[in-house]
Amino acid sequence: MRPIDTAPLVADPYGTLAALREAGPVHRIQGTDGKPAWLVTRYEDVRRSLADPRLSLDKRHAKPGNYAGFALPPALDANLLNMDPPDHTRVRRLVVKAFTPGRVEKLREPVRRLADGLLDAVEPAGSADLLAVYAGPLPILVMCDLLGVPEDRRLDFRTWTDALVTPDPARPEAAREAIGSMTRFLTGLLAAKRAEPADDLLSDLVAVRDGGDRLSEDELTSLAFLLLFAGYENTVHLIANSVLALLDHPEQLRALRKNPDGLVAAVEELNRYDGPAPLAIRRFPLEDVEIGGVTVPAGETVLLSLASANRDPARFPDADRLDLGRSDFGHLALGHGIHYCLGAALGRAETEIALAALLERFDKLELAVPRDELKWRPSIRARGLISLPVRWSTSSRTGF
Repeated sequence: MRPIDTAPLVADPYGTLAALREAGPVHRIQGTDGKPAWLVTRYEDVRRSLADPRLSLDKRHAKPGNYAGFALPPALDANLLNMDPPDHTRVRRLVVKAFTPGRVEKLREPVRRLADGLLDAVEPAGSADLLAVYAGPLPILVMCDLLGVPEDRRLDFRTWTDALVTPDPARPEAAREAIGSMTRFLTGLLAAKRAEPADDLLSDLVAVRDGGDRLSEDELTSLAFLLLFAGYENTVHLIANSVLALLDHPEQLRALRKNPDGLVAAVEELNRYDGPAPLAIRRFPLEDVEIGGVTVPAGETVLLSLASANRDPARFPDADRLDLGRSDFGHLALGHGIHYCLGAALGRAETEIALAALLERFDKLELAVPRDELKWRPSIRARGLISLPVRWSTSSRTGF
C-alpha cells in the first residue's frame, strides 16, 4: 500500500481526516519522521488502541530502519512517553505522589495573578498578538513556578523551548544547542534542589520514594523536561485555539458570557473541538495487531489520530459543530488508559483561568486581521497558530 501524502493534513486537517475516516479506519501515510506509518482514524479503534498493551511506546520495539523520530540524550529520554509497564507503572506511581490534585488547586490563585499581570501589561495597547503576550508566556510561567525554576532563568527556558517547538530551518543546529543547554540547566537545578529543597514540585520529585524505590537521575531530569516541554506547548495552543474557536462562534461566546459557570464544561468541548495534539505519541506493535480489520505488522509505527476520533460522528452527534453545552465528555484529547495525560488537571485549570481572565477583562474581543490571514504551524503532530492578532475594549462589568 502506497503511503498517503500528509500535506492535506496540514492544509485542511479536519476535512482531510473526515474523508480518511469515511474511507476506512486505518491508512498508510508518511509519518512525522518521513517514514511510512499507519494512521488510525475512528473513535472506537483509537480509544481501544490507546489502552492496548500490545502497542508499545518504547522505541526499542521499532522495526530497524522503520522509525527515525526525534532523538534525545539519555538524560531526557527516560520519560513516561517512552516507557511501557513495568517501568512506566513504577515511575508514574512515584510521580503521582507529588503531582496531586491538591497542588493543582493551590495553584489556581497564583495562576490567576499571573494571568491578570500579563493582561495589565498589554491592556492599554488595545491590540496585540495574543499568542506572544498571553497564551505563550502564561503556561511557561506556571510550569516554572510549579517546578521551582529561578525567575532569572525563565526567559532562557522559554527560548530553549521555542527552539524545539518551532525550529528555525535556517539554523538546524539551534534545536541541538537548546537540548544541550536544557540538559545542563536541569541537571544543575536538580542538584540545587537536592542540596536545598524548597516548596516546589521538583524538590518533591527529588525526595519522593515508595519503600526503597525512588526516581533515578535520568528519570528525574527526563520528567522535569517532559513537564516543562509538554506542559508548555500543549497549554499554549489549547488557550490560543480556544480563543480562536470562541471568536469563530460568536453565538457560543455570547452564551458563555451569560453563563460563566459553564466554563469548565466549555474547556472540555474546546479540547475536543480543536485540541493542541492531533496525534497520540507513536506506538509500535509488539506483535502483528489487527486494528479496524487491518493487520499492522510488528514494529511498524502506529499513529492514533486524536483529532479524527474527536470529530467522529459515530461517537459525537454533529461532531464538527462547537457546542459548549455538550454534556458528553468522552473525548480523547488527553489520551486514555495508563498513558492518560499526567498534567491534565493543570492544563484544564490554566485554560479555564486564562479564558476567564480574558473574558472578564474585555467586553469586546475580536480578530485584528482577516480570518484567512491566520497561519497554522506546518505540522501534523501539533495543532497551533503561529500568531493570533486580536483587539479589545475594556470591561467595566463584574464577570464575563
